[in-house]
Parts: sequence; C-alpha cells; structure tokens
Amino acid sequence: MFGWMAWTWATAGFFAVILACLVVLTLLAVFRPETPKRGVLGFPTTRGDRFFVSLIGSAIIFVLWIRITGGDNLYYPTGISLLYGVAMFRFA
Repeated sequence: MFGWMAWTWATAGFFAVILACLVVLTLLAVFRPETPKRGVLGFPTTRGDRFFVSLIGSAIIFVLWIRITGGDNLYYPTGISLLYGVAMFRFA
C-alpha cells in the first residue's frame, strides 16, 4: 500500500525521532510553560521556534555538505548539525 513512497528504515526512523521531539516539546509546553527569551537571533524565541530553526539549519548543512562533497561520509554534517542545534537552544 505504501510501496510508492519508498520508505526505508532510516526514513521511518527520522520521522519517528521528529515525532518524538514534537511530543516532548508539547509535554514541556503543557507542564513547564516558558516565556520567550531573546538571544543572538535578535527576537524572542520559544523552544518550538528554536527547534524549527535547528531543523531548517540542519537541512541547509546537509544540503551544502552533499553539494560540496558529493555526499561522502554523512557523519560530519551530523556532528555539525548536532552542535548547531545545541548552540541554537543555548544561545538563540
């Protein structure tokens, strides 16, 4: 039924992790509400905003890595993306 979508375990795992992150962010918003904080981006952001910016930035990192190197060894952009995400949540 879903054969046309070309799902792989890696694709399903990626979307499962994103779903788990959204569930955690929702639970945090319900049980530990926060006030937006102003960071290096120059405008107030919440956890959800920082998560979204982290996802967009990680996508850009991977696209640039694949463009520059041809997609060899994706462990490096994964590490760079994780550092970027930590920086976004810490300083943005």
